[in-house]
Amino acid sequence: MDITGRKLFVKALQEEGVDTVFGYPGGMVTDLLDELYKQDSIDVVLPRHEQGLIHEAEGYARATGKVGVCLVTSGPGATNIITGLADAHYDSIPLVCFTGQVPLPLIGNDAFQEVDIVGMTRSVTKYGVTVRNREELGKIIKMAFQIASSGKPGPVLVDIPKDIQNMTGSPEYPSHVDIRGYKINTSAHIGQLKKAFRLLKSAERPLILAGGGINIAKANEKLQKFVEISKIPVVTTIMGKGAIPTTHPLYIGNCGMHGKFASNKAVSECDVLFSIGTRFNDRITGDLNEFAPKAKIIHVDIDTASISRNVVVDVPIVADANNALEKLLEWAEEKDTKEWLKQIDIWKKANPLGMRKDMGMTPQMILETINQVFDEAIYVTDVGQHQMWATQYLDLDERKQLITSGGLGTMGFGLPAAIGAKIGNPDKTVVCISGDGGFQMNMQELATAVTNNANIIICLFNNQYLGMVRQMQQLFYGKRYEITCLRRRKTCPLNCKGPNEACPPYTPDFMKIAESYGAYGKRITKAEEIEEALTEAKSHTDAPTILEFLISSDEIVLPMVKSGNPMSEMILK
Repeated sequence: MDITGRKLFVKALQEEGVDTVFGYPGGMVTDLLDELYKQDSIDVVLPRHEQGLIHEAEGYARATGKVGVCLVTSGPGATNIITGLADAHYDSIPLVCFTGQVPLPLIGNDAFQEVDIVGMTRSVTKYGVTVRNREELGKIIKMAFQIASSGKPGPVLVDIPKDIQNMTGSPEYPSHVDIRGYKINTSAHIGQLKKAFRLLKSAERPLILAGGGINIAKANEKLQKFVEISKIPVVTTIMGKGAIPTTHPLYIGNCGMHGKFASNKAVSECDVLFSIGTRFNDRITGDLNEFAPKAKIIHVDIDTASISRNVVVDVPIVADANNALEKLLEWAEEKDTKEWLKQIDIWKKANPLGMRKDMGMTPQMILETINQVFDEAIYVTDVGQHQMWATQYLDLDERKQLITSGGLGTMGFGLPAAIGAKIGNPDKTVVCISGDGGFQMNMQELATAVTNNANIIICLFNNQYLGMVRQMQQLFYGKRYEITCLRRRKTCPLNCKGPNEACPPYTPDFMKIAESYGAYGKRITKAEEIEEALTEAKSHTDAPTILEFLISSDEIVLPMVKSGNPMSEMILK
């Protein structure tokens, strides 16, 4: 018996095991929402803005490992998710986003709320399609989930015209589809792996660079075993942080623009760099001509296009991180890296990571107290200085996960992504670490948190500036703080060089914001108040909590490498 497209849509989600859809209503998806209303196996979450919606789906996907599912209407509903699609694309997050579309006869006629969303998002989706035949609907949805979650994960967009939703057709939903031209290579080339192993075996100063691909593939345990057998030290990208526990004796730290001094020195001085699950973006490499200049480079990545795109490597290996490490573990043997580790230790002691302790409450103090207070947590950051401090000072292991926007660096990501992570993991503590600028970009999602019992803890670092840009203005632009001060008003002097007694009050009052949304709120101004505030926030299980930490606007993220410079040229003070 034939069924409507809308019924097949719901059946498809159920067959895929979808338990949560992040959706926002509109004319071109009302039929789909009406069908979702008739069932109770899928929870439909109503955010307060479509950009919040897709970041919530991202947070859900990143925290659970499942595919995040979005449903938005045509026109502005669809265009509002483009930033999130780009964010998921750069960080390899599996999403299937359904957009409503005007009926087929109206496409191309500039109908009300009609946009070519597939064309607009082609460069930031793994696959995008407008359904033009009701009989292909089931196959297309199956392809969407298969493509989003296989190989290198990513976002997929399925645009469903309103008349397709109501047309009748086959009730069949396929269990599998063969996609022409879409082949996933997961097995590693044994010959290339043997070359890589021989290089590592002969190296005197070997180094492993672990990227986000390790966390996506959940290859953490295998990487740790390989490291412990071989005694090869590890550095990570920001997205790779947590690839092995941050307290592990062979873990040096993050490398890159705001990486540890010892990490960047190790990359510059190693003779073999074994890179796995990273695409060598500019924040990691700096000046390409000076990146790992003394090293033979091995690159393992599931994406063929990522290998030798930015850094020309000596041994390319297209493979899933799990499979590559599994084979290497069969051959792994202990290396004598004692002298190399001694040198790394000298670099660590010469320029340890740390902030001054004589200037009041610092981000380091807050983050180190977070490490002490939470035994198990999902940490979600927004983007900016607080994000870099979090990647520097947070301790991660198998019980503590970090979620952050890496490739696109999307302000406004933190709060909604934390809400999505909490919805996907209701029994886990979720801590959102945000800046005052990024928080305001999607703070309407506090309503989503309250209405969905997503009782997250928000650690709001308020330095009264758009801090990351302000830092660049401080270091490289003569302290010309153009439109980065969040207290600035028309009455302020034109050439202000920083906070002073004449500054107007800060807008908004985050404690009143918390109260208006039905959340808890507390403002912290002294170091001795940090632990008590965090402990109190842990006890609030009936609503979200905003902890506003007032920090100095003069705090900057160090070390720092100026964009385009070699990673060996670090600003340390």
